[in-house]
Amino acid sequence: MKLFQSFNHAFQGIMYAARTQQNMRIHLLISLLVILASFFLRLDRSYVIALVIIIAVVLSLELVNTAVEAVVDLLTATHHPLAKTAKDAAAGAVLVASLAAIVIGYLIFYQGIINGGQRVFAAVTSVPSNVAFVVLFSVAIATIFAKAWVGRGSALQGGAVSGHAALAFAAATLLAFIYERPLPALLAYFVAFLVAESRVEGKIHSTAEVIAGSVLGTVGALAIYLLARSHLML
Repeated sequence: MKLFQSFNHAFQGIMYAARTQQNMRIHLLISLLVILASFFLRLDRSYVIALVIIIAVVLSLELVNTAVEAVVDLLTATHHPLAKTAKDAAAGAVLVASLAAIVIGYLIFYQGIINGGQRVFAAVTSVPSNVAFVVLFSVAIATIFAKAWVGRGSALQGGAVSGHAALAFAAATLLAFIYERPLPALLAYFVAFLVAESRVEGKIHSTAEVIAGSVLGTVGALAIYLLARSHLML
């Protein structure tokens, strides 16, 4: 239980930053676009690893910057030069990482863009697993944005959209497309339904919030999978 609470507190920090900091929302949106672009350009696994690392660094430093600003505001009731220095230094760290991310992104995507979307060296993985990564990442980001926009709930509990239901139905939709058989699809959606029902039964979400999450996960998975399939058929 303590482990769950620690994760919940961590996600609350991410939610707070996404809700209050415009730069955090911009970084999250760019991260989503970068991951989608890496999939459609079919970058080599090593390039994708580099992108994930630099995305994590930028987002982590933005969270640290938000924490520094909160602590400084708490400890200083009036304007103080050292408080300004602390905030400026924290913002500078984010800027340095962001500029490095731009350079790394240019170096990674250059050949892929020049080649018109052909393989840079080899595909990251097989199409289904790659689609799964992109779909789950996209649905998670969309859920965070929805909760931050409404201003209620954390990433793991409560809020306007059930993240558990969204991810469960996204996974079920992917399994239905990947296996293309009725029985696995029915079992996957049944498990997803149980996940959604448990959120209502536990009084964590209302029925409407669970339905919203289910629709978000299903539509998101369907849209990305169809885009991926049409891209690969070109």
